[in-house]
Amino acid sequence: MLVAVDAPMARAWRAIAEGRPGLVVHEGSITDVTADAVVSPANSFGLMGGGIDAVYARWFPGISDRVRAASGGDLPVGQAVIVPTGAEHPAWLVSAPTMRNPGERLPPDGAAAHAAAAAVFRLWRDGDLPDGTPVRRAVRTVALPGLGTGVGGLAPEVCAARVAEAWDELFGEA
Repeated sequence: MLVAVDAPMARAWRAIAEGRPGLVVHEGSITDVTADAVVSPANSFGLMGGGIDAVYARWFPGISDRVRAASGGDLPVGQAVIVPTGAEHPAWLVSAPTMRNPGERLPPDGAAAHAAAAAVFRLWRDGDLPDGTPVRRAVRTVALPGLGTGVGGLAPEVCAARVAEAWDELFGEA
């Protein structure tokens, strides 16, 4: 599920969702969706003080500590980890950094959004939960916000195009 908090991101998500089975767009807050997991386009250190990560930190107390523990405190852009939220829904949070340091502006080419999206998709397709259960068995719906479009300053159209590329690489072209 592609989540957009504003009209420009919603338009960009709708443009890529068409023709890609499994991708649906929700316009509104990620806190309003029903999903098994939400994605945090965090920084490599799991510090969740700004943008959507600040929303997650309030929603799921202790989530930043769980992300840092699962990642060893330094998760490179292009990798992802999944941690329990402590809530019934969504039960999981996927941390997939778009930037190394908190508050960085991203290069306009969207490479970081591509790397983060690919990490999320690989984790869902091939990863395991901490108990060894395949992620794809326990996590049916993943809510993906714009990657790098807030604090990172990435244009919604660029983000969406890079997410679509990552999707097509892992699941086949639209």
